Amino acid sequence: MFQDKEMVNDYLNGLNASLKGYAGYISESNNPQLRQKFVELRNRDEARQLKVYQYALQNGYYQPGQQASPQEVQQVQTELSQGS
Repeated sequence: MFQDKEMVNDYLNGLNASLKGYAGYISESNNPQLRQKFVELRNRDEARQLKVYQYALQNGYYQPGQQASPQEVQQVQTELSQGS
């Protein structure tokens, strides 16, 4: 029988895989209505993933990596804005 932690982690892994799949479907979709539907599904799964992630974090099922410093965040933002 699965424990709560195992179920939460399994569900998170499934949602993360789903989100990666949507990225491919969206970028390859030629039909605007289909593309929009994939965007809606992705957005719904992103919201669900955030709720499950927060639940896992609150219950000690997940330990995030060390937070980036403000300088590191600024560097990434600068690099990303220069690339567009």
